[in-house]
Amino acid sequence: MSMQDTVALIERYYAAFNRGDWNAMLDCLAADVVHDLNQGPREKNKDAFRAFLGRMDKSYSEQLKDIVVLSNADGSRAGAEYVVHGTYKVSDEGLPPAKGQKYVLPGGAFFDIRDGKIARVTNYYNLQDWIAQVGG
Repeated sequence: MSMQDTVALIERYYAAFNRGDWNAMLDCLAADVVHDLNQGPREKNKDAFRAFLGRMDKSYSEQLKDIVVLSNADGSRAGAEYVVHGTYKVSDEGLPPAKGQKYVLPGGAFFDIRDGKIARVTNYYNLQDWIAQVGG
């Protein structure tokens, strides 16, 4: 893939996220995708990613804004920076109780691209900042 194709792929992935179109997000992923959760375990394959999206959808309503996507020259790796605007809807295990708290949090992700699909996504954000915002 070219640099432009990789940037377009990541932009499609995030546009699907912002629409809440989980199937379109999953279409951007390789079957054996590796997902490194922020301060959490490594999950592998689309089924695990689908389950992750279900957990997220239950507890959070989020929109990503100010998204910037960068790619290396051969399109095999990319990074993105964004600002999450969210609402904490339902308490997530091990985290403070949810009461509809709003939050705004910078975040980022790194990607490996293989055969036109996302083969790895690694997400980062400041969990302590998020906890402070939701009153934990």
